[in-house]
Order: sequence, then structure tokens, then C-alpha cells
Amino acid sequence: MIHHATLEKMNEMKLYGMAHAFQATIKNGFSDNFTTDELIAHLIDSEYEERYNRRLARLLKMANFRYQSSIEQIDFHQKRELDKNLFLRLSNGDWIQKGENVLITGPTGVGKSFLACALGHQACIQGFKVLYFSGMKFFSKLKYAKADGTYPKELKKIQNQNVIILDDFGLHPIDEQSKLILLEVLEDRYGDKATIITSQLSIKTWYEMIASPTLADAICDRLIHNSYKIELNGDSMRKILKPDSG
Repeated sequence: MIHHATLEKMNEMKLYGMAHAFQATIKNGFSDNFTTDELIAHLIDSEYEERYNRRLARLLKMANFRYQSSIEQIDFHQKRELDKNLFLRLSNGDWIQKGENVLITGPTGVGKSFLACALGHQACIQGFKVLYFSGMKFFSKLKYAKADGTYPKELKKIQNQNVIILDDFGLHPIDEQSKLILLEVLEDRYGDKATIITSQLSIKTWYEMIASPTLADAICDRLIHNSYKIELNGDSMRKILKPDSG
């Protein structure tokens, strides 16, 4: 009865990990093998792990990654000029805390989006909030928000993310309204929050792609100045990984 009442109180206080561990300990007769300190530590560790896993699942769901990739899945042997030491240094998350950017460029199919999502996944593991966007949908979403009056709300949501991923930047022409939107987003994040950009276009061509000299200077300065650059080259991973059809 005492154990039942304790379990009810744990569940009422939403200590689900602790309740599960306590129930398993009693059911399997392990409680006699623990000292009081060990039992308390075991219950607290179980509750911590339960909450961590719930938070991680929530962060991953909210991030809405294009690929469910991770650092462990990256093939560093593939010939695409990926600097393994740099990438593994980025996996520690220091660049996120410093509000720095990661710019990943290279031809189609070399794994830019996969790498960006892997860094985003690692950030979620470390407890950071991440949000993924494809370039075209990013601008469409914010233009629509301007039209229906929800733009400030959307900007605040983006600003609250520790990391945003803007995938396939420059794949489609960027009109004047999109340039101003991008500048406003980057201005809000500069030096405080991190941004990952992937693009088929080399960084040196971004000024020309943006086309407006004043806006290009402002946008590129906020993106490039405090960034890590990963410039990939090589054959398409899709072609390499395609099964032999005979």
C-alpha cells in the first residue's frame, strides 16, 4: 500500500521516469540491493533521462529536418573535400553558443543538406532549439505572414531558435522583398543566434546573386563575417549510392 501511494504521488507530480524506475525496482526485488543514497540516485537519474528523452523528441519534431541524419552517419571517407577535423569540432556546439554561422557549399548531390541536418540533430541532442527551412518555403512563408499580419509572430519564432537551417539558398531568384526579409532575420540573429546555410553557389557569387549592392553587402557581412565555411566538391552521393541496375 505504501508503495502504491508513493507511485500515485510520483505520477501526480509527473515524475514519470522516477515512477517507472521505482516500480521496476520494487517489482524485481532490487530495492534490497541499494543503499538509500544509491536508490535516490537511481530514481533521480531515471527521471533525468526520461525528461531528457522527452525534450529531445520534442526538439527533433519541432525542427522538422529534411533528413533524419546524425554525426555518426556521416561518411568522411567519401571524396568530397569534407574537413573531418573541422566538422567534428563543430559537433561540440561552441559555435552555437557564440552565435556563429556555418556555410556549406558545393554542387548538387554532395550531401550539403544531410550535413546541415546532422549538425542540427547534434544541436538538439545538446538541448538547442533548431528550425529547418528550405530556401523557397522560407521566403514564401514570411511573405504570406506579411500579408496576413502574422509577420512579427513568425519573426519572433525564428529569433527564438538557437539555430536555423536555410537549405538550398540561392536555388531560386531572390526578389527585393525576400532580400529585405532575409536582412531583417539576419540582423535579429547576428552575433547572438546561429545560422546554417547550404547553397550550390559558391560564397564569392552571393553578392552577384543578391544583385542589389547595398543589400548584398549588408546580408553577406552578417552571414560571412563570423562563419565556418565548408566547401564541398566531388561526384553526387546519389549517383555513387545508387544500386547497380546491371
